[in-house]
Amino acid sequence: MGGLSPSAKKCINGLVIGSCAAALVLTGWSAGIFDHWEAKTWDWRVQRRAEPGVATADIVLILLDQNSLDWASDKQGIQWPWPRELYAGIIDFCRRSKVKALAIDVLFTEPSVFGVDDDAQLAKALRNFNRCAVAMALGRESGSAVTWPHGFDRATVSIAGFDDWQAATQADVVLYPRASMPIPEVRDSAPFLCNVQQSPDADTVYRRVNLFSLFDGRVLPSLGLGGYLAAHPQTELSVRPGRFNVGDRNVPIDGQGRAILRFRGPAGTYTAYSAAAVLQSETALRAGAQPVIDPRELAGKYVFFGFSAPGLHDLRPAPLSGAFPGVEISATALDNLLSGDFIRPAESWRVVLVVLVLCLLCGVLTCWFSNVFAMVAVAAVFLMLPDYAAHRCYINGLWLPLVATEAALVLTLAVSLVLKYTTEGRKKRYYRKAFRHYLSPAVIEQLVRDPNLLKLGGERRELSIFFSDLKGFTSISEKLSPEDLTGLLNDYLSAMTEIILEEGGTVDKYEGDAIIAFWNAPLQTDDHAERAVRAALRCQKRLWELRSHFRQQAGIDLYMRVGINTGHAVVGNMGSRSRFDYTIIGDAVNLASRLEGVNKQFGTYTIISEHTRQQLANEVAVRELARVAVVGRAEPVTIYEPIRTREYDRKKEVYEIFEQGLACFYEGSFTKARTLFAKTADSDPAARAYEKKCSALMQAAPEHWDGVWVMEEK
Repeated sequence: MGGLSPSAKKCINGLVIGSCAAALVLTGWSAGIFDHWEAKTWDWRVQRRAEPGVATADIVLILLDQNSLDWASDKQGIQWPWPRELYAGIIDFCRRSKVKALAIDVLFTEPSVFGVDDDAQLAKALRNFNRCAVAMALGRESGSAVTWPHGFDRATVSIAGFDDWQAATQADVVLYPRASMPIPEVRDSAPFLCNVQQSPDADTVYRRVNLFSLFDGRVLPSLGLGGYLAAHPQTELSVRPGRFNVGDRNVPIDGQGRAILRFRGPAGTYTAYSAAAVLQSETALRAGAQPVIDPRELAGKYVFFGFSAPGLHDLRPAPLSGAFPGVEISATALDNLLSGDFIRPAESWRVVLVVLVLCLLCGVLTCWFSNVFAMVAVAAVFLMLPDYAAHRCYINGLWLPLVATEAALVLTLAVSLVLKYTTEGRKKRYYRKAFRHYLSPAVIEQLVRDPNLLKLGGERRELSIFFSDLKGFTSISEKLSPEDLTGLLNDYLSAMTEIILEEGGTVDKYEGDAIIAFWNAPLQTDDHAERAVRAALRCQKRLWELRSHFRQQAGIDLYMRVGINTGHAVVGNMGSRSRFDYTIIGDAVNLASRLEGVNKQFGTYTIISEHTRQQLANEVAVRELARVAVVGRAEPVTIYEPIRTREYDRKKEVYEIFEQGLACFYEGSFTKARTLFAKTADSDPAARAYEKKCSALMQAAPEHWDGVWVMEEK
């Protein structure tokens, strides 16, 4: 990967991290290690999203609740267990009400304690209302019957393709070796016998239902399916891997034949009537009196009769409650069948695709961004995305695993962040530490974001270049001990460098007392010329403030000369492949160096070139100083002295006289120019230099005068 760009390396790192995290988590998911936590998050989704379906209002419950037990005991003197004639009364009321079907979630496995006639009344009611589905219980260890009753060939269903499906899926959960059968009177009178034994998930919570089961070669519907078949006995059933067809209704099932229930709400969601109220209404109707319940309220409804009294032990843990009536689980199954909205499990390939794509995107984006806020945003989005997707999928009838997806993204984020901390973080700390003395914080941050700037090589760019040197430093250094000299230089260079960095400059190097700096690289700044000049003026002011301190420290006064030029130069990392510096070269650099030396000729301390002057706003006052031809450069350049506005206003008359003298000098009127310069020579070193120059030119006037002052020394 040595030849790849940093961006490409980041993408590859992200892809590798994302794919490895996805592979590891998906392996655990396929082994079922997330099943327990996934089930809990599913219950959370159910609790948040449960709502009535299109068929919820078509289902009614008749519940033998605690009020019914109390009514029978207190008003009728009937103790538990109830006589079968009371159940017959409930069946008769449903027949009278013209309900579509009645599903009875009660096991009549023992003869009535009230005698044979009591069982006969129940059997008669079942025969009179031939749209009933009656419960029986299949078991693996409990149940007295191990074979189907001899000579009894009804009350079961036929499912096309069942043998092929069973062979293909090897679904053992639908096979039961034992059964608790209803007593013969009930068994022979019921149109359908239905298995009410359901298997909960591993955590004992009922989230799924088997719509059909097998006992001794006979296929039995669940009570929910039985309620539908009682109303539509001619419905054709068929099954194939992944699908159970009830007429034209398709039910998604897993490899064990289980369908995932879409719960409608907590217990009590379905319209429910007390068994006591139903019996009172039937008694009243038989006597020609006004019933408690109008039979028309139940007309055309699917009715489930079951127990909800706490003492009757038909309460089961479900996603919505730890004590959910078993009869409501059967009612929910019929509701899902009628509404056509059973939850379907997400196919394995879909889960793999979702986890892999999210992990790859998360890995790439996490590795791509270096900004803390961007990384936090990426983490927040990807950590919330699985929950959002899982809830949207629930609404659309799909169980998309949440825990596995979340775990894969957490692992991706964790590994990506650790990698960034150990690699990029270490590099960033190195860059910040290595360059904090030479670059402004903004420049360092750009290098941190794009380390490719530190490769060997350069580019041509317009720069504002700053050269400074201390006046008479050679003689100063001879007067001080090495320790005092080092301390003096460190204090001086620190003060000047601080200002340069504050103005966004880059310190190229220190050469003894000299400072070389530049602006507009590596961080691009449009006002680089203004920054350079402002830095020079601030440095001069700061040195003036520190002059007394340096005098006390070393017994000398420090003065700094600065030359600034703006122009195109080559900037970049130059040197060997193992050791290089971020520096500048070019003619514009040489001119800035020469301008620093030109200060000696005019007695000034800061000079800028005409190229720099052209890019300055009006914040800085300048005076034109000369047209000079520096050593090593044939083409003359106009130079200027930048002056703080307050100082310019204070000495405005002096500068105006200088401007007049300079105009005469350019014209070759040396006598007039000398007269003007002499007026301010005592207060203006530049005017004093021109006075001497004019005197010399008056003695030996050049033959072809062009107004250029030719420098003869650097």
